[in-house]
Amino acid sequence: MTNLGDAVEFAVNSEPRCACVLILDTSGSMTGDAINALNAGLRAFRDDLINDNLARKRVEVAIVEFNSSVRVVQDFVTADAFQPPTLTAQGLTDMVGGIEKGLDLIAQRKARYQANGIQYFRPWAFLITDGKASGYGDLAKRIRKDEADGRFLFFAVGVRDADMNCLTQISSLPPAKLDGINFKDLFGWLSASLGQVSRSRPGQMAPLIPSRTWEAVPV
Repeated sequence: MTNLGDAVEFAVNSEPRCACVLILDTSGSMTGDAINALNAGLRAFRDDLINDNLARKRVEVAIVEFNSSVRVVQDFVTADAFQPPTLTAQGLTDMVGGIEKGLDLIAQRKARYQANGIQYFRPWAFLITDGKASGYGDLAKRIRKDEADGRFLFFAVGVRDADMNCLTQISSLPPAKLDGINFKDLFGWLSASLGQVSRSRPGQMAPLIPSRTWEAVPV
């Protein structure tokens, strides 16, 4: 069953959707230059998307932050309505909880597309962390099964002292290691690659912007 808000939203913009949830580590270890660079990267990400006439209508962005707790900072909106938040760093690292919340948001959004007859590309879950997780066995199984079933694509990026072995265990796609705190280039790659996907057709293989880690993905 659809609700009136969804009906109006999708009547105004019936373009296929490419949903991307950013799952961001805002624990205390990100204090200082790292969190400032992350915020600047988010602003550049938004600017790049809205300057792409098709991506601004098709790409949807949500943000989940995790520290000692998990919070949905931004539910899914199209890029033209996305207003980057200013994140602050504090607390510990509930990475498992953050990822689970992000994947739940994707499932909920897909259900709304389906209820309203909106075509969609395979959603992206995009994790950025400088930490490590514990007790992630069940989560890793969920990610790998759901990716194999075509429910989403999961990307993991490690910053500074991130536990890359942990990220390798969680993600079926190889994790990437960020060069320092160069979030602006990372988000530039992300916006350009989402733009590539948005110009494809659901069910195709979409070439991504060349990187050391990821080259092409099913959409």
